[in-house]
Amino acid sequence: MSVPYRQDMPPTGGFEAIRYKRYLPYKGPSGAVIFGAFFLVSAYGLYRVGMGNREKRELLREKQWARIHLVPILMAEADRNLVRREYVALEREKELMKNVKGWQPGGKVYHSDKYIPPSIQI
Repeated sequence: MSVPYRQDMPPTGGFEAIRYKRYLPYKGPSGAVIFGAFFLVSAYGLYRVGMGNREKRELLREKQWARIHLVPILMAEADRNLVRREYVALEREKELMKNVKGWQPGGKVYHSDKYIPPSIQI
């Protein structure tokens, strides 16, 4: 018994195309978009740092000028305080040394005409 020979043939319309490329799904922005966004964020950050440095420099300049303008007032206040303390010390010296003959209250300790500020707290 012999079976008739029959050759295997492709289906009508042909075989389906072979997919040899990678078909990956879209998973986010491209590298150029990421780089551009990074550049913009960095540029904005550097701009803000520059503005902060400018403001800090302006505040420092304002602080220095405020100190420069306050120095005469503070010196005058210190001078008034020194005069007040010297007056109180003179009154105390008069009270303490009232019984000592020849004592001059407020007399000079040093034999000089040069002003020497007190070296201890009065």
